[in-house]
Amino acid sequence: MITEDFVTTSVTPSDSLATLSPVEVARLQDASQGGLYRLFRQCCLAVLNCGSELDSTKMVLERYKQFDIKISQKHRGLQLDLINAPASAFVDGEIIQGIREHLFSVLRDLLYIGEELDDYCHGLDEGGTITHSVFQILRHADVFRPHVKPNLVVCWGGHSIGHEEYEYTKKVGYELGLRRMNICTGCGPGAMKGPMKGAAIAHAKQRIRDARYVGISEPGIIAAESPNPIVNELLIMPDIEKRLEAFIRLGHGIVVFPGGAGTAEEILYILGVLLHEKNNELPFPLIFTGPEGSEAYFETIDRFLRKTLGDAAAKRYEIIVGDPVKVALRMEAGLREVTAYRKATSESFHFNWQISIPLTFQQPFEPTHENMATLNLFQDQSPCDLASNLRRALSGIVAGNVKEPGVRAIEEFGPFELCGEPDLMDPLDQLLNSFVQQRRMKLNYQEYTPCYRLTGVASTVA
Repeated sequence: MITEDFVTTSVTPSDSLATLSPVEVARLQDASQGGLYRLFRQCCLAVLNCGSELDSTKMVLERYKQFDIKISQKHRGLQLDLINAPASAFVDGEIIQGIREHLFSVLRDLLYIGEELDDYCHGLDEGGTITHSVFQILRHADVFRPHVKPNLVVCWGGHSIGHEEYEYTKKVGYELGLRRMNICTGCGPGAMKGPMKGAAIAHAKQRIRDARYVGISEPGIIAAESPNPIVNELLIMPDIEKRLEAFIRLGHGIVVFPGGAGTAEEILYILGVLLHEKNNELPFPLIFTGPEGSEAYFETIDRFLRKTLGDAAAKRYEIIVGDPVKVALRMEAGLREVTAYRKATSESFHFNWQISIPLTFQQPFEPTHENMATLNLFQDQSPCDLASNLRRALSGIVAGNVKEPGVRAIEEFGPFELCGEPDLMDPLDQLLNSFVQQRRMKLNYQEYTPCYRLTGVASTVA
């Protein structure tokens, strides 16, 4: 049944997950607090809502509050019944093939995450448990290519970017694709979609028929950044911390385009990890890039990082403006270093076991008002630990902007309060103000109301 904005129909998997056990069906249909139904419905709605200009999970859920999804086992196998699904996911009443695949990727990952992982991680410390959980989820999704030399480039950047910036991300993706590099992003719109579109054209010209467009999301953000259908390998990680770890365990280098608070969070994560003493000699190409005219943006980012993490952090990245070919050539050279290093150290090509990720970057952070207010935003800590705490602050701001629990918490209790010494809070304030002025916090807002308040205090209070 099709109406102007909604479609009610049934879909079946095209190549995998043809059957489920009664126990698995029951878990997915369980609407209790411990069941998977609410999470499954939300993630499936996000997949179906691709191309939307809404980036608030709360607004998406309210817009499609009549949407429902039911699971049934027919004589031919598994079937999903979609009720009042967004019409944009269909063409002439038929679901778009990429979106169909994404629905069953969601189903696969949500069923696997949880009790199935416990046996694999028995006896490991907390950090080892988390890393092995990430490994098992990725392996279960069949994303490893053990015999392929490092060629997977992670592209980070904002979902709320202008036309010129978006076109530039496509040009960079095109140059990477011409050099036979594959693309991994957060799978949403904007700077997460552009590199895939550019690379897809280049891969077609090079007659690459097994090109990879890997998208990694997590339940808290997926409705705000619906997966784009170019993604041909979709992964749903349990939380933002495992999502970030998956990027750097699976990817071989990173390109960062202009973005907002979420992009700053990603930058702080990778730099904090690379600043750990165990990773000093580890090659990991990291390039910041944007079109002509983005010099001021990267000057702000660079100034913030130098004032907070120090000049040592700046040695781990390169800034290239307005030159997609140079970006691709520098990344190609970086991947050769990665390949040589992994051969010399007998490290796998498909999963970076050697990179050391401190536990503080792995432990899930819940951005409540209390947790945000008690973050250690003082300089009496290592650059690695400071990067972790600043990352958590930015993660909380992202939650307050677009994630349903964060948005509701802000509506009920007011803005998050971040308290720290002026030498840290001043550059953070300048960074966030630049995002607001450049309209990078949210899509299509007329006037942004900050979900945070910064308070600078003397360092002696710490």
